[in-house]
Amino acid sequence: MSYYTGQVVSDFMKLVAVEDSKKEALINFTGSDFLSLREGIISYIKAVYPTEYQNFTESDLGMMLVEIIAYMGSVISLKTDVLANENFLRTAKNRNNVQKLLELVGVRMKGPLSATANASLTFPTVPFNLGVETEFSFPAADRNYTVASPEDNASVNYTLYKVTNGILEDPTSDSSIVLTGAESEGAEGKVWKNLIIQEGAYVTEEGVFTTGDSVKTITLQESPVIDGSVEVYINSDIGGVGGAYTQVESVFFASGGTDKIFEVSYDDDFAATVIFGDDTLGTAPDLNSTYLVSYRVGGGTRGNLSTGALSITTDSLGTAGYTVQGILTNTDLATGGSEAESVEHAKRYGPLTFKRQDRVVTLEDFVTFANNFSSGKGSIGKATASVRKAYSSANIIDLFVLEKATDLQLKKATIAYKKELLDSINAKKMLTDEVVVVDGLVRSLDFHVTIVIDKELKNIEEAIKASVRDAILNYFKVDNLSFGKPFVLSDITRKLVDVDKVLYIKIDNLDADISIDYNEILQLNNLVINVEYA
Repeated sequence: MSYYTGQVVSDFMKLVAVEDSKKEALINFTGSDFLSLREGIISYIKAVYPTEYQNFTESDLGMMLVEIIAYMGSVISLKTDVLANENFLRTAKNRNNVQKLLELVGVRMKGPLSATANASLTFPTVPFNLGVETEFSFPAADRNYTVASPEDNASVNYTLYKVTNGILEDPTSDSSIVLTGAESEGAEGKVWKNLIIQEGAYVTEEGVFTTGDSVKTITLQESPVIDGSVEVYINSDIGGVGGAYTQVESVFFASGGTDKIFEVSYDDDFAATVIFGDDTLGTAPDLNSTYLVSYRVGGGTRGNLSTGALSITTDSLGTAGYTVQGILTNTDLATGGSEAESVEHAKRYGPLTFKRQDRVVTLEDFVTFANNFSSGKGSIGKATASVRKAYSSANIIDLFVLEKATDLQLKKATIAYKKELLDSINAKKMLTDEVVVVDGLVRSLDFHVTIVIDKELKNIEEAIKASVRDAILNYFKVDNLSFGKPFVLSDITRKLVDVDKVLYIKIDNLDADISIDYNEILQLNNLVINVEYA
């Protein structure tokens, strides 16, 4: 039996229990990282369950559950932020996402590019008089050549093309090349120099359009397809439909239904689909017409060769029933081979390309057009533009250009490249504008740097130096530089101190930023990396 003692006992903590409708107000919605989520959960438990749980020591099972929840919350929060960033071009980092965002506005990222070199074909001895009427035919199967790549010593393929005035000839109905005696150098008819080689394995595909789709397409079977290498020839009984077709950036740029054009759409792995017009924008191949598509597979820096690195005896060169052996040689450096367009380059020029809307009016339009231009040989370059500041020449635009040799090097643009660029711009510019293509200038830079690392990491010194070298080379990539951009020491310093295990860096041969003129662009010459220990 219990007796009333006169003392009132109250669990006041239980009396202040939080109503369900008010619990949401106790949530800290600003927490996103692990620590803030952990502290937010602990504060919530103290407020809502003050008597049920009070053991906040690290070894308690309840704290383990709190930290697991905070862990998952921080992971989900990070992924949410990353996904949000990838939805906007300015903050996107993933290449596939940048590519898809640009495709929404009709801008295509360039795929891998192939190396190109001038070539000559020489007959050491000719047992008969060739004559100017003689013709030599290279079938498609005999236009492929293989040598060892200087980059990795593995096999790399090259394809032979014929050029006229520096421009690739249109494809023929059987993808063959025909040389005539009249095109040879000198009176003896032993040397032909109207040839180029381009890196990539040569592929041809034939077929018939068997569907009545208004927009006809051809899915190419091999990949990665080198940017700008696709050629199309249509055989048709309908006048105006057959013949060689020209690749354009988009069929929507066609001026009418008679333009024999096509565009190439790439997927994430650079497999390609050829897309034709619909007779309103570009000519549509007719039902039952046949096609021959040729293209090259490969690309990248592996194809950049030294002069004369390719010297091969042709398997056969014949006409009228005879065969002649010739020597095919690249007569200059094979340059221009590079990887697919970088994310940085695409993010910079993609919006400007959309803004330009297939015309060239402002100075920004000229710069954008030239920096996205790709020649018939697949060459690209860097450019800047300026307007002459004289009253009588205010509509004259000087376009300073350099041609891309490798991912890290630029070279003087060839006459053929300049001509193609000028012709393309003239088709888009205002009638009152006059464009003058001028050589840009390269400012070479030696860069000597000392990195400081922990002495305990001496055994992995070479790996750290390789990471630093990669960071420096990435900084000096052609796609990441532009005309008139100064070399700022603090910019590259920040990039190098972010390299894992680098404590500190010292730039040994430079003590101030380097300013350059508007028509100059920096290029790395010599790189020296020294190591000190802390």
